[in-house]
Amino acid sequence: MARKTAMQAAQDQIKDQAFSELQALIEESDKLLKSSASLVGEEAESLRGQIALKLQQALDSVSNVRERTKPAVEATESYIGGHPWQTVAISAGFGLVVGLLLGRR
Repeated sequence: MARKTAMQAAQDQIKDQAFSELQALIEESDKLLKSSASLVGEEAESLRGQIALKLQQALDSVSNVRERTKPAVEATESYIGGHPWQTVAISAGFGLVVGLLLGRR
């Protein structure tokens, strides 16, 4: 199999980082929600503040990932725009392979 290009490696790293950050957010939110069941008053307000902060961090993280992946998206769009027939042929070949694999079942 062909080696990954530097751009593919960077894309994989960005994807892995995004998934790990989202997983951490989910785990932290779950922990905060479980601990909030018995809280009232100022404790509940403090917990809501922590949750709001974590959600803001998640939104910032998603925005950061979106900005870092923009060059890859633009390169893909540029390639597709410059090579429409190759794109059609690759898509058709991929569809054929998937169809054959699904047809075996």
